[in-house]
Amino acid sequence: MEKFDAVVVGAGPAGAAAAMTMARAGLSVVLLERGEFPGAKNLFGGVLYRRQLEDILPDEWQNAPVERQIIEQNLWIMGKDAVTKLGHRNEAFKSPNCWTGMRVKFDQWFAERAVAAGALPVYETVATELIREGGKVVGVRTDREHGDLYADVVVIADGVNSLLGKALGVHQEWQPDQVSLAVKEQIFLPKEKILDRFNLEGDEGATIEFVGETSGGMTGLGFLYTNKESISLGIGVMVSDLKRTRVKPYQLLEQAKQHPAIRRLIQGGETKEYAGHLIPEGGLKAVPQLSGDGWVICGDAAQLVNFVHREGTNLAMTSGRYAGETIIAAKQKGDYSRAALSHYDRQVAASFIRKDLKKYQGLHGLLNEIDPKLLFSQLPKAVNEAAFEMLNVDGRTKAEKQRFAINHIKETAGGTWDLLKLGWKGWRAING
Repeated sequence: MEKFDAVVVGAGPAGAAAAMTMARAGLSVVLLERGEFPGAKNLFGGVLYRRQLEDILPDEWQNAPVERQIIEQNLWIMGKDAVTKLGHRNEAFKSPNCWTGMRVKFDQWFAERAVAAGALPVYETVATELIREGGKVVGVRTDREHGDLYADVVVIADGVNSLLGKALGVHQEWQPDQVSLAVKEQIFLPKEKILDRFNLEGDEGATIEFVGETSGGMTGLGFLYTNKESISLGIGVMVSDLKRTRVKPYQLLEQAKQHPAIRRLIQGGETKEYAGHLIPEGGLKAVPQLSGDGWVICGDAAQLVNFVHREGTNLAMTSGRYAGETIIAAKQKGDYSRAALSHYDRQVAASFIRKDLKKYQGLHGLLNEIDPKLLFSQLPKAVNEAAFEMLNVDGRTKAEKQRFAINHIKETAGGTWDLLKLGWKGWRAING
């Protein structure tokens, strides 16, 4: 029976980072992936971050297959036929800070770095269950004949639905108010039109996140990302709201595409890809125990997603690196117990990962407490109506317009006291 130092289940950013880190240190590592190649089943079109990639590949990060370098980020508050825009554009982001990217390309490239470091790729193979001896995980059973793989440690990085995490009991079944369903289209446009419509040059890119009436009074957020010759457009809504209203996510996306501000950006484009995926929204409270006897769990499988900032890949890469470093230390000691591997839990706890999740840990409760129609329909509508009133020159004095704008927003929230309470709750929710 051949035995490895580690078997990594899942060759996404978390798994590849763990495999790469361990292989560089001379450990024998199997990188297991169910797809034909890493990223083959991933239709992600979103944002990838430089800092965490550079921490792992200081000499190669510049070669990553990315789309556009983000120099402008926007938040749009949507009314029915109106939008109030907040954004920041800065040449300093050309350092760069982040890019848009396609995981079908990035995951393959990133996993190849792990293989180049010495990891053994085993693709088109599904890990069906964990092999245990007593209370210790000692390997994984696969769907291949005689395909059992034994190791001192199993790294569980099998994604958001983590079957192995569920088998361990650390990945609980989601409640409908802990997960959103996002749908996305890839809309292809000539490069010149993208540059012109978003006021960009060369490989510059922009992102837009939009909130308001586009989610149909449900808790949700839309997004639009510029790629080299396409636009990723999508919207995600809490499953609990979809269940309650029986609205189909694609209906919301179709309605969002008809909004004047979005329609003008995508008109003439050709949709070639459509996908849906679940996003864990539970925050810090949903993060499980991260290690045990003979196993660690990282990335999306560990629910390490900052849903407020839509960050996942950077948390995945960092958690994978920490997992790999912990296993290297465990090998040096010859100890793969929970006590030894819990160093990984402590690394995550001391990092930006847990600190950022902790900062927003109250937001999930706030969103469940407040009627989503108020936050995602009525207030955005009132903000746009107030902005229109302030900017519309119709002979009324600016003082009258200012009073209308303030009173309109206060009345929408239920009055001055209710608006102050809402503001205070919101402040508390985003400050830990």
